[in-house]
Amino acid sequence: MEKKRAFSAKAQAKTKETKLVQQIKTRVSATGPMTVAEYMKEICMNPMSGYYMHRDVIGSSGVITSPEISQLYGDVIAEWCLKEWIKAGKPKPWYIVEIGPNRGALSDELLRVFSQNNDAREVVSLHLVEVSPHLSQLQELKLCGTVSVVKDVLEADDSRRHLHLHTNQDNDELMYKHNITKHGVPVSWYRSIEDVPQGFSCIIAYELFDAFPIHKLQKTNEGWREVLIDLDDGQGEHHLRYVLSRGPTPASQFFIDADETRTSLEVSPESGVLVQEIAARIEKEGGYSLLIDYGHDGTKTDTFRAFRSHALHDPLSEPGTADLTADVDFSYLKKMVKGKALTYGPITQQDFLTNMNIKSRFEKILASAKPELHKDLIASYDMLLGPEHLGKI
Repeated sequence: MEKKRAFSAKAQAKTKETKLVQQIKTRVSATGPMTVAEYMKEICMNPMSGYYMHRDVIGSSGVITSPEISQLYGDVIAEWCLKEWIKAGKPKPWYIVEIGPNRGALSDELLRVFSQNNDAREVVSLHLVEVSPHLSQLQELKLCGTVSVVKDVLEADDSRRHLHLHTNQDNDELMYKHNITKHGVPVSWYRSIEDVPQGFSCIIAYELFDAFPIHKLQKTNEGWREVLIDLDDGQGEHHLRYVLSRGPTPASQFFIDADETRTSLEVSPESGVLVQEIAARIEKEGGYSLLIDYGHDGTKTDTFRAFRSHALHDPLSEPGTADLTADVDFSYLKKMVKGKALTYGPITQQDFLTNMNIKSRFEKILASAKPELHKDLIASYDMLLGPEHLGKI
């Protein structure tokens, strides 16, 4: 007689239920599944438990950035900024505006180079757009060596924490912190680029747009649908799961071009708004911008992911403990500023640095360095330019 195998249904242990999971479960239970864009904003910018709001996310336990790796990187970016300013006729005042400046390493290198140029030193000022209280303190320590008193508390409401927030107050009122850097350059902090005083500007965004919220869209037999995040009360590993919207959503109706050939894509309307504001500022006051990020030119589809301690991490696992990111669609950003600003690229970081003659700079440093430092210098150089590392940015 054939023996029948018996199976017992044993519930799989779910991942840790963080405070953010509890908040998200309450919200989804009340209002239904949320978009990936809403999820990213909650995970990264929640005033109490957001990934960026109360921790140092740069360095050994968080993100590795090019300015942190080698001084050469800042030297090259500074040279590019100076050349563009000189080509424009050395207008004054000259505002350096960095949006989302991490720990301030890049701005610090830029000011170090600018302070050695007599013309630049007399007219330059630094303006940082930062919504994280913790990061603004780290930036001030890096740039100034001291921490000043914040004028008021950052708003907790989501609508007031976005980098593209529009206000009509005077710029002096919108600046929430001010100091003098160790290079003698005045520096001010703002919550929005629109809060920064008007003037000829060099606007830099380093690894900023890859953290902006995205809508994930998927083509089905019934048309385009949006990927949403719902509760998982079943046997799934996590407390949350991906689902498709039952019908069209605003994102699936308004953010897809008629000639789109991909069957899935990611769109970041907030990124589009910010580049439009950058372009409008440049069109009105003069200036130029440099956007540096992981991205593509309208070719990739599914890039939404998380990183924790430099390793890939499931975006739905223990929300708030990992950095959420998605590659930047530069074709979308260019489309958003068409007719408003001239654009060039994207090109890889490797090509940009090579075009700026970083190799000869590196060879001079290597030739004058002690032999015991050569290994680390070469490793840093390879990290910046190697296509398997940061060269592919």
